[in-house]
Order: sequence, then C-alpha cells, then structure tokens
Amino acid sequence: MLVTIKQDLQAVFDRDPAATSKLEVILTYAGFHALLAYRISHWLKEHGVPILPRVLSQLARWLTGVEIHPSATIGTGFFIDHGMGVVIGETAEIGDYVTLFQGVTLGGTGKERGKRHPTLGNHVVVGAGAKILGGITIGDNVKIGANSVVLKNVAANSTVIGVPGRVIKTQGERLPDATMDQVDLPDPISDRFLALEQELIELRKKLENPNERSAS
Repeated sequence: MLVTIKQDLQAVFDRDPAATSKLEVILTYAGFHALLAYRISHWLKEHGVPILPRVLSQLARWLTGVEIHPSATIGTGFFIDHGMGVVIGETAEIGDYVTLFQGVTLGGTGKERGKRHPTLGNHVVVGAGAKILGGITIGDNVKIGANSVVLKNVAANSTVIGVPGRVIKTQGERLPDATMDQVDLPDPISDRFLALEQELIELRKKLENPNERSAS
C-alpha cells in the first residue's frame, strides 16, 4: 500500500503544475487526502474489518468533499484535481493513471444490484462535472468533456462530449494522459450547424443578387 500511495503522490506532481512540494500536497490537497483515506479504508475492507471502513470513508467525505466507497477498486497513479463533489460508487473500477476533475460522478442509474457503477480503463481523463452512470465500460485513453453525461460504453482512444455523451473516435495516436483541454474539445454537431449556416448565407446572397449568379 505504501508503494501505491507514493505513486499517488507522484501523480499530483505529474499532472498539477501548481504543486510545488510534497509537504504542500500532503497538507493541503483534499483530493490526495480523500485518496489516502480510501487506500486505508479499502485495505481494511479487504481484510474483513466491519463498519470502520465505511466510517472512515464518511469522515473523509465530510473533511474533503470527496466520497469514495471503500469497496471501489482504484489503480495506481490516480489523481483527483480540486476534488470537491467527486463521487465514486461501490462497484466502480478505475484503472491506472486516471484523472478526475471536480464534480465528477461515477454512479449508478437506479436500484439495480451487482455491477452498477462504471469501469474506467487506464489513462482516462474526466472533465469537471461529468457524470458516468451505470455498469458501463470506458476504454483506455478516453477523454470525457466537462459536464458530459455518459450512459453507454465508450471504446478506447475516444473523446466524449455532450448530454447525452457523443463519442468522437481518434485514430492512430494515444490521447494525452495528463492533459484536459476543456476549451477546444471538438463538437461535430455544432460544426455541422455552422457549415449549414454558411451554406444558407451563400444561397441567400445568390438569391438577392441574381445578376451576379447569371454573370458567373
């Protein structure tokens, strides 16, 4: 567990340019505090300790604003940026080197039993406020844009945006694992609307100037 915690600490420096020292992270980073509490509560849960893991997770929630169920499975190099409002459900599974921004929910869709929370692959980045709901699978190297709502499986090396989430495939290269440009994510539907608007403008010009049309 100590090795895993060291990797979590290193992940902060790899993905947050504001981090300046280990002492600063250990004392002031709520996301790291919540993850540390999870590592301990998960270890206790795996070793059959009753009640205490859940109590510890709730205490961490009160102190950090991050709720991680002790039964969730989280890989190495996990990073929660800013943290407040993050919720990770009981049967959620998270791979290695995953980044979640504030307000992310890995939740269920109702009162179903069994595997009811998402599975995230490796090097996944989830933008602020995004909701990933149900027992779905998010592949490796996926980017999910801010405030997206994802309800279906997402193939590896994809970008997801919108409500409900729309998938944009990326081919031939791995998505950056530590970068989340939430300003420049592509929106193909918006792009198509803009193209149609431009076509309408051109057609209107031709109708308003028939002489130019005949001359051409």
